[in-house]
Amino acid sequence: MKLYKTKIQGTGKYHPEKVLTNEELSKTVDTSDEWITQRTGIKERRISDLSKDEHPSGMAARAAKEAMKNAGWEPNDVDCILFATTIPDMMLPNTASMLQAALGITNNCACLDVNAACTGWLYGLQMANSLIQTGVYKKVLLVGTEMASGFNNWEDRSTCVLFGDGSGVTALEAQEGDSESFILDSILGSDSSKRMALAMPNGAAMSPITHEILDNKEQYITMDGQVVFKNAVKTMASHCSTLLRRNGLTNDDIDWFIPHQANLRIIETVGKLLDFPAERVITNVQKYANTSSATIPTAMHEAVMDGRIKRGQKVMLAAFGAGLTSGAAILQF
Repeated sequence: MKLYKTKIQGTGKYHPEKVLTNEELSKTVDTSDEWITQRTGIKERRISDLSKDEHPSGMAARAAKEAMKNAGWEPNDVDCILFATTIPDMMLPNTASMLQAALGITNNCACLDVNAACTGWLYGLQMANSLIQTGVYKKVLLVGTEMASGFNNWEDRSTCVLFGDGSGVTALEAQEGDSESFILDSILGSDSSKRMALAMPNGAAMSPITHEILDNKEQYITMDGQVVFKNAVKTMASHCSTLLRRNGLTNDDIDWFIPHQANLRIIETVGKLLDFPAERVITNVQKYANTSSATIPTAMHEAVMDGRIKRGQKVMLAAFGAGLTSGAAILQF
């Protein structure tokens, strides 16, 4: 079988206009800029405005148009949309279909939502790479988008300070021959024994929304921070070490490391465990907080646009999320 290589042909991102700083948040919940910064590294986050269509597919449409423009694609060039999100536009239809309509794509391309929480974009990357490598599709639009603000308990300082809204989109294209751009390797996993450490248990089939749930404010995201922190550090470092080892690479071979942007302390701890130089770790969590599956593609887009990431460089990625899902990848940009 002929195998193709997957090239990141274009990137794009979108974050809502509204900025919510730590100082502003401290006026409505018992917290402070010092408390949040010390524990998370986060200084501000973006909050969606539905009147401006800043819902998941609306944000994704803006980011996708930028990615497609950078890739030189027209809407009907897209063969497949993989849309990673935890909280979709609607329960159905899927949000990938909503994005297809928003982009004016009329070729009836495949549309699939991927829910692996914050690891969703990495799950989608492995899926897209497999589809492209085997020749099923030539051009795949890979989306990571989240609008956590509508499902954040703004009275719970342990969770509300952590999340923000945004979208990152990557245009992936099949390449033949000796392309300098390809996905070298990836690894995915999930530890379901800790699945309830990060959850939104009410609002779906097992526990539909009721007046009682709303009255008790039980419709929001819940988290056991210690369990999540410990497992995030462990799994991201372990997956990266596995990929480096099985591909005969060292830290010196990796130009940039983009970890999931959930918490600066997690990022710093993973870097120390890997003994990876801090100056080659890309972060934007300070500006946007945790935007779930959007964190890696938005950070990548910023680094591409400002010239840090260049063609031919090796980039290592890692993420974790509810499930508890996890994953890592190494690509040559």
